[in-house]
Amino acid sequence: MPLHSPLPSNVRHGLASISGSFFIQNKTRDCGESHSYHPGHEVVSSLPLQMALYFNVLFFPVWFISEFIMLELKYHLLPGYYQFLLITAVTILTLIESLRLYLGYIGNLHEKVPELAGFLLLTLLIQTPLILFLLTDEKILILPLELAIHTIYIIFLKTELFVSFFVLKIMTRQLATQFYLQWTDVENKDIPTKCSQVTIQRN
Repeated sequence: MPLHSPLPSNVRHGLASISGSFFIQNKTRDCGESHSYHPGHEVVSSLPLQMALYFNVLFFPVWFISEFIMLELKYHLLPGYYQFLLITAVTILTLIESLRLYLGYIGNLHEKVPELAGFLLLTLLIQTPLILFLLTDEKILILPLELAIHTIYIIFLKTELFVSFFVLKIMTRQLATQFYLQWTDVENKDIPTKCSQVTIQRN
């Protein structure tokens, strides 16, 4: 049963367009006749990325339970605005993480560029800054257990960022190559038709 993307169609098209413009700077060079292309589909799903996502899924409940326990222990010691910031950061991290991991699974296993681009953006723009805030701001009273679990979490995020960037680059170029091959096949099929029409007109 195929997995359905939670992204709206306009968001998917936008992410695909951004990925294409970012990773394919010179379309004539990438799709030129000097390159030899094979029409067969090449699998570009990343095993390292899938392993990182798998262990991230297993680790996240541990992170959440540990963070909840630490929050209970130190909540009354924090100023009011830091209590609000900490609750907000943990809530956003928890809500976004399930969506982020799901997009990562779909984008990698099913080789979907918009979903993988969404995964990359959520990791870079939301999860990484929030976990760095929890890891580095000493005014929130970082406990030893928090330091350990946040360090593991940031390692997961950095690994997924690094690997997904290169996987997205490869997927985008393969998608452009497939589009070029399909367009070339259509043009090649039209050429004999046009030639036969010219021959008939001459006769």
